[in-house]
Amino acid sequence: MLNRVWLVFFTVSLLAILLRLFQGDTAVLASSVEGLFASAKLAAEIALGLIGVLALWMGLMRVGEKAGMVSLLARCTEPLLCKLMPEIPRGHQAFGSVTMNLTANVLGLDNAATPLGLKAMQDLHSVNPDKETASNAQILFLVLNTSSVTLVPVTVFLYRAQQGAASPADVFLPILLATTASTLAGLLAVALVQRLALFSAVVLGYGALILGSLSALVFYLGTLAAEEIARVSGAMGNGVLLMLVFLFILGAAWRRVAIYDEFVEGAKEGFGQAIKLIPFLLAMLLAIGLLRASGALDYLLSLLAALVNALGGDTRFVDAMPTALMKPFSGSGARAMMLETMAHHGVDSFAGRLAAVLQGSTETTFYVLAVYFGAVGIKYSRHAVGCALVADLAGILAAIGVCYWFYG
Repeated sequence: MLNRVWLVFFTVSLLAILLRLFQGDTAVLASSVEGLFASAKLAAEIALGLIGVLALWMGLMRVGEKAGMVSLLARCTEPLLCKLMPEIPRGHQAFGSVTMNLTANVLGLDNAATPLGLKAMQDLHSVNPDKETASNAQILFLVLNTSSVTLVPVTVFLYRAQQGAASPADVFLPILLATTASTLAGLLAVALVQRLALFSAVVLGYGALILGSLSALVFYLGTLAAEEIARVSGAMGNGVLLMLVFLFILGAAWRRVAIYDEFVEGAKEGFGQAIKLIPFLLAMLLAIGLLRASGALDYLLSLLAALVNALGGDTRFVDAMPTALMKPFSGSGARAMMLETMAHHGVDSFAGRLAAVLQGSTETTFYVLAVYFGAVGIKYSRHAVGCALVADLAGILAAIGVCYWFYG
């Protein structure tokens, strides 16, 4: 699947370059070459930037495993994850790693979520019989990560505040609804392909508990001002993070684990993992960079606007679509598109609000796919890309529908 995706990206880029040359735009040649070299530089910068944080969390996770704290956390979610990942044996450390990653994602702890996700992917890979092909459990885990399960998108609020929004957090509920739609769509897509029993008593019970907790939290946060939401969510996330760190260290000390030695051994694994990521990141970022530099995404946006006009539809949403089109490929690119839309149309305009909701509704699919699968050397992704794109599409459609509902 990844081979076909890569070929499609380069083929579409070539067609876009040829079309721009036919229109007399020779600057596309220079911009495309510049995009290739910039992507190569970016791949190395991302991988090198991950060294410290990967070493930190791989070291802490090793200490936490020796202390028994990770397995203790896993017991809370193991009944649910056993239903969703039936090929993972009960009591396996992967359940703890997956729980840690999803918790970091929900709390918006990006610096912790990625290294914890790589650790979870490694643990899931340890029981994968075919080391070059993604297992069912790895695909489900990846799709959940690409669907963006962040509860409070504080960074989106901060960008809206910087742009002068009257109420920076008024997109909170639309984002929550959109990201919930993308997560559920991704989960359902994987469940259909893998024939998972989503309607079992265990899954429905956990679902009711999660939705009830989310509803209570949303109700509480809805009573706060934007600054208070950012403060409470930040304190909550950082507090949970520090609590886990101290529990790991003190728990390991209580069990007389050689804390320093175990941390160093785990950190060594993190260092090697970061270097190993460079070729996989480079391959994906090259294709994405060329797709952007060639103008292919601009042509797609123009085609969409023409189609909506021809059908007599409301075209207001088209102004925010650059963010939606960029998000699966590049987080920084989508962020730039969101800020440009806010600056051009107004932060509190329909397009400005929709761009913010789109930014918070899904994750950078192809980046996550390259990093997570690349970390364990997976070459054949099976239905992972298709299910992840279903989640992306659901998030985009939900964001558009919710914004028309909230903002008319």
